[in-house]
Amino acid sequence: MTSLTKETLSHLDWLESEAIYILREVAGQCSNPVLLFSGGKDSLCILRLAEKAFRPGRFPFPLMHIDTGHNYKEVIDFRDQRAAELGERLIVRSVEDSMKRGSVVLKSADEPRNKHQSVTLLEAIEEFGFDCCIGGARRDEEKARAKERIMSFRDEFGQWDPKNQRPELWNLYNARSHKGENIRAFPISNWTEMDVWQYIEREKLQLPSIYFAHQRDIVMRGGAIMPVNVPLASGEVINQPKPGEEIINMQVRFRTVGDITCTAPVISDSDNVAKIVLETATTTITERGATRLDDQTSDASMEQRKKEGYF
Repeated sequence: MTSLTKETLSHLDWLESEAIYILREVAGQCSNPVLLFSGGKDSLCILRLAEKAFRPGRFPFPLMHIDTGHNYKEVIDFRDQRAAELGERLIVRSVEDSMKRGSVVLKSADEPRNKHQSVTLLEAIEEFGFDCCIGGARRDEEKARAKERIMSFRDEFGQWDPKNQRPELWNLYNARSHKGENIRAFPISNWTEMDVWQYIEREKLQLPSIYFAHQRDIVMRGGAIMPVNVPLASGEVINQPKPGEEIINMQVRFRTVGDITCTAPVISDSDNVAKIVLETATTTITERGATRLDDQTSDASMEQRKKEGYF
């Protein structure tokens, strides 16, 4: 008599299986999708999921990054390195190009550019005719994202209407759209920050160095830790301290990465993934709540940006 053993899947196995299914649904239903890849931890997880979904073949979509021009050099270098290792096409479009065209106008030279990525993203979607953008947003990050669908419908103006979304009963996803409309697909929407770090640990994924504890010059500004004198990939140095601010050299790490002017680090001595998993298990503040200053301008700042076309 043959003995049958029952394999029990871990919660990571279930999440991985769901995400791979979503990626394949996008590939099957959409004619010209693109995967948004910034070099951050969430999009790196999606790259691994795409490898498992489509290898040994090429990805059925290119990679694209909307660069503010004020991203951390370590992340940009890692982005380029990882895309080259995979041998996949990487499209980069910059907010600075939109500024040159006049479609983005800053109120001041030091205004955070994060929200202006919406304009550059919509321009890139029109330029390449993308009908679906795959992103790494998660529902645990922020309340506006908590009510977003896996396949999030955007109208011909790129706008998100939370009251005009498609039902997703029984995990049946509808990614079809008319010409000019767009779908934003979120394969890891049901993941938490802890799930991401546990998956990184399990898959032994490489990450940009700024996710780990390191020494950095900072100032305390508005109750947040702000990095100062930060070098860009272009060689320019931004985030100069303001008059009267005291520069402190502190051990910090970044829980999330984005535009330098509105992404704050946290105090940490976690210099490897195992320590970060433990730190994440004990924290009482969400990653965006602790680090993303652009989300703190109002209670509805993220929802307003999404209605304007944000990721």
